Amino acid sequence: MTVQRLSPDEINALGAALPAWTVLPDRLRRQWRFRDFSEAFGFMSRVALAAEALDHHPEWSNVWNRVTIELTTHDCGGLSARDLALARRIDSLSPPSAGGPSGPAPDPAGSSGPSAHPKAPAQTTGPWPATPGRG
Repeated sequence: MTVQRLSPDEINALGAALPAWTVLPDRLRRQWRFRDFSEAFGFMSRVALAAEALDHHPEWSNVWNRVTIELTTHDCGGLSARDLALARRIDSLSPPSAGGPSGPAPDPAGSSGPSAHPKAPAQTTGPWPATPGRG
């Protein structure tokens, strides 16, 4: 079965249909911020089950309390109705306190890595602080 890429007009309409998502020419992107890692991971687990049910899987990342999801359909090289369906399902799983139109704003600094964790030491070399006694 061939997956149809959305037309430019359909892509332009996504902004109104999915106001919490950033619409790019070939993908949708959204970021959430949770109270802690456990809450973020729980959300990711719920999204994983929804993605399996829809047989459409996100590109995503998690750094402590932040989750970033990008949706695109590789089979058609851009956005398809599958991305819209998964984005709507993800929105239904999103707690208002974690971001989006009624939640807190995403991190304006866009920080990533271990230093994004409030208890992490400042980074000096490499992505992780040195661990004493380990080589």
